[in-house]
Amino acid sequence: MPSTLASPAALPADWRDFLALTKPRVMTLVVFTGLCGMLAAPVPIHPILGFTAILCIALGAGAAGALNQWYEADLDAKMRRTAGRPLPAGRMDRQSALHFGVGLAGFSLGLMYFAINLAATVILAASILFYVFIYTIWLKRRTPQNIVIGGAAGAFPPLIGWAAATGDVALLPVLLFALIFLWTPPHFWALALFVKTDYANAGVPMLPVVAGERVTRTQIGIYTLPMIAAAMAPWPLGLAGALYGWSAVLLNAVFLALALQVATRTSAQDDTMVPEKRLFKYSILYLFLIFGALVADRWFA
Repeated sequence: MPSTLASPAALPADWRDFLALTKPRVMTLVVFTGLCGMLAAPVPIHPILGFTAILCIALGAGAAGALNQWYEADLDAKMRRTAGRPLPAGRMDRQSALHFGVGLAGFSLGLMYFAINLAATVILAASILFYVFIYTIWLKRRTPQNIVIGGAAGAFPPLIGWAAATGDVALLPVLLFALIFLWTPPHFWALALFVKTDYANAGVPMLPVVAGERVTRTQIGIYTLPMIAAAMAPWPLGLAGALYGWSAVLLNAVFLALALQVATRTSAQDDTMVPEKRLFKYSILYLFLIFGALVADRWFA
């Protein structure tokens, strides 16, 4: 267990600090992929129930983010990009963050169970538990494979959205799960390449820190290939139409070009990390666009 941060002169937390605990930028992607999973399902869901399910996904993601920051307050204090978060900045005590995270998790699961269905509740619970216990507590401080295995935590939302609408799971949401799971390593390793000093200072064994840039770049290229396969699979399998298929071709071609630029580059060329930053930013846009294309294909094609 990380040591408790002493903040005798801590300022009282306000609503913005509690909102920051939920990692709202990460939550946006989680909510969007969950919504797309719901809209891609063959069974329509009542708008009020759909809103409730998405609210539960958002609250569950927020709970996981809060518990992550509760546990990693000591690491966040050592990294420049996270030092301003409520706990390391001394605006909140760890017990408040713990209670907030547990309360959000309990409320989201209870609401999902009573308002939606058991299947969606079980998958939501699995996503929260996986992120907190498997990724945050077990993997992150122990292995450079933390992102590879831990990527499953962020891949659950399409399954949850689909299950909320249908009450079960099918091949398409499993492929969407695989897409996010395989997208996570190149996405986060691109980030890790230009913030590796932060991770090194905090003692987090991210791949660039323990294996070096060359290995990380190669792995980005390698993981991009099965990610593309997972993204393309719905089209030839008859689970999506041409609108999605051609959109996926274009989006994957750009992703591959950027990933290869990073994979074949040496750090000696320059230290600006422009290609890495470009891949990281595009990877976020890519996920929004490819999931949006799936929904457009289902509803408008």
